[in-house]
Amino acid sequence: MTFEQMQRRAISEWEALEQSSVPRILVGAATCGRAAGAGAVIEALQTGLRQQGLEATITQVGCIGLCYAEPLVDIIKPSRPRICYSNVTPQIVTQLIEDYLIKDDPRPDLALGTIGDGSVEGIPKFFELPVLKPQVRIILRHCGFIDPTNINHYLANGGYSGLVKALQMSPQEIIQEIKKSGLRGRGGAGFPTGQKWEFCRNASGEPKYIVCNADEGDPGAFMNRSLLEGDPHSVLEGMLIGAYTIGASEGYIYCRAEYPLALERLDTAIKQMETNNLLGDNILGSHFSFHLKIKEGAGAFVCGEETALMASVEGRRGMPRSRPPFPANSGLWGKPTNINNVETWGSVAAILQKGAEWYSGYGTERSKGTKTFSLVGKVERTGLIEVPLGITLREIIYNIGGGVVEGKQFKGVQTGGPSGGCLSSDFLDIPIDYESLARAGSIMGSGGMIVMDENTCIVDTAHYFLDFVQRESCGKCVPCRVGTRQMLDILERITKGQGQPGDIEQLQRLAETVRDGSLCALGGTAPNPVLTTIRYFCNEYEAHIDQKRCPALVCKELISYYILPDKCQGCMICLRNCPVEAISGGKRMTHVIDQSKCTKCGTCLDVCPPRFNAVVKVSGEQVVVPQRPAAVSASS
Repeated sequence: MTFEQMQRRAISEWEALEQSSVPRILVGAATCGRAAGAGAVIEALQTGLRQQGLEATITQVGCIGLCYAEPLVDIIKPSRPRICYSNVTPQIVTQLIEDYLIKDDPRPDLALGTIGDGSVEGIPKFFELPVLKPQVRIILRHCGFIDPTNINHYLANGGYSGLVKALQMSPQEIIQEIKKSGLRGRGGAGFPTGQKWEFCRNASGEPKYIVCNADEGDPGAFMNRSLLEGDPHSVLEGMLIGAYTIGASEGYIYCRAEYPLALERLDTAIKQMETNNLLGDNILGSHFSFHLKIKEGAGAFVCGEETALMASVEGRRGMPRSRPPFPANSGLWGKPTNINNVETWGSVAAILQKGAEWYSGYGTERSKGTKTFSLVGKVERTGLIEVPLGITLREIIYNIGGGVVEGKQFKGVQTGGPSGGCLSSDFLDIPIDYESLARAGSIMGSGGMIVMDENTCIVDTAHYFLDFVQRESCGKCVPCRVGTRQMLDILERITKGQGQPGDIEQLQRLAETVRDGSLCALGGTAPNPVLTTIRYFCNEYEAHIDQKRCPALVCKELISYYILPDKCQGCMICLRNCPVEAISGGKRMTHVIDQSKCTKCGTCLDVCPPRFNAVVKVSGEQVVVPQRPAAVSASS
C-alpha cells in the first residue's frame, strides 16, 4: 500500500468518526488521568450507557495538559461542539448521561469549555481559558485529541507527511531546514539540533545509530512521558527523519521501566509502523531501511546523560565517560551516534510537516520554537504546558498557573529539575530562554518547573535536591561522589540547628569545586540548587545558622509546638489525637505539650478547632513556655 492510500484510508476513518450519528466520548486516560480515577469513570460510562440502552463511542486519549482538572471527559454529540468536563467522578458520569445525552442539557455548571466550532450558552471557549490562551501547542498538538493506539488517527492529522517530504530531500537539505528552524536540543543543554546532526552525518564509521533519550528522571517532571503516552508516532516520525538524514539504519528508544504506559504505547506504535511499511526495510518503497528497538532503563538518573545512557544500552553499568570523543564520532559500540530527547524528536516531525519558517516564527532570536514544562508545586493549576520560548515566569505562574495556592506569597521557582536553580521573585519577569536562565544561574533542563510559596524552606529545598543528585551519582569521579556528600552533610547540620559560622562560605567553595571538576553534566550542575539559594536567599541560611530559626517553620529540629493557655478550652481533641501521648491536661483544663516527647508531627495543630486556634508553631531560641495545667472557666 502506498502512503497516499494509507492516508486516504486514515482520513476516511477519521471523517467517519467525526460525522458519526452517535455521540463520541473522549476520556483523558494517560497516567495522570488514571491516577485521578479515569478507570472508574470509563467503567461508569460503559455501565451507564448500557443501562440506558444508549450507543456511544468511547475513546481513551492522552493528557491534554490540565492535570489539576483530571479526570477529563469530553462529549461530542452529532452536529454539536465538543464539551470538556473536568474533575469527573462516576457520580457525575451518571448526571451527564441523563442530563446531556438523554435530556440535552449540557450542564454548564460542570463544563470547563467547548472545543472547535460552535458554542454553548454558559460555557466558555476551551482555548480561551486563562490556562490555555497563552499556550502554543506544537509538540502537544495531538495529545488529548487522537487515540494514541490508532495510527490512522495520526495519519489523518498530517502524520508521517514530514517523513514523506524528507524522503524527497537530500540529507543536507534536511539539515539546513532544521538549522533554519533554530531548533535546539530540548533535553537540557540546548545544543543546535541541525549542527549535531551534521556532525554525525559527516563522521566516518558504519553503522550509525539514532537514539531517543526518554530517561526522564527529574522529580516532578512528566513532559516526555506524557508525549509518549499521548502521541508516540510524532516522536517515532522524528526519529525516522533523523535516521534518514544521518544515514542510520538502527536505533534505540531508551525509556525507563517506571513508564509502563509509555512503553506499551511505544510498542504498539512500532508494530503498527512495521505493518504499514513505515519501519523496517525499504520504507515506503524507498532505499531507506531503519530498525528500531526499545531499551528499558532501570531508573538511574545518571543514565539521562548520553554517555551513561549508551553504556547502559550496550549492557554495561550506566556510567559517564569523558568527552571527547563525542557520541557523534564515537557513540554506541564506538560508532557515530546521534542522541536527542523525546521532545526534540517530536519537534522535528512538526518542522518537516509545516516548515522551518513556520516553526521559527515562535520564540526569541536565539531560542526558537516552543517548550513544554511540567508546572507543579505550590501553584493553583498544575499540569503540562507548552509555551513559546521567551515567555516570562510571571506569565507562566500567574496567567497559566493561576498564581500561588491559597493566595500565599510567591517565594521562588526551581527550573531545570534537581540540577537546576532556585530563582527568587526578582526573576518573575525574565524571559524563559536558554541564555537568560543560564545568566541567572539556572538551566532550562528538560522542563521541570516547581513553584514554591512562603511556607517553603529554601535550605530544606536545597537539601532535598542535593540529596537526590548525591544518591543518583554514579560515584565514578571524586568531585561529584565526595563533594556532594560533604555539601549534604553541611546542609543537614544547618537544617538541624547545628550550623556554624563559615558554613555558607564552605558550601560555596565545595559547590564550585564539584561544578568545575566533575566528569559529566550531573556533577557539573548538581551544585546549582545550593549556589542559587545562597545567591538569592542567603538571609534564610543566616537565620538557620545564626539565629537557629527556620523562617518557613519547616525544619523539625528548629520548630516547636505550644498550646496557648489563654486560648485552650480543654476540649481534649489534641490530647486524644497525639500519636506519642506528649500532651497532658484534663477536661476543661489548659493542655501542655511535653517537649521531650513531642516528635514535631504537627497533629495537634491540624486537629485544634479553628474557633480556638490554641496551638502555635514557633521557631527560634527565645520561646515563652506555658505554665503547668490550670483550671479555666467553661465560658472562657
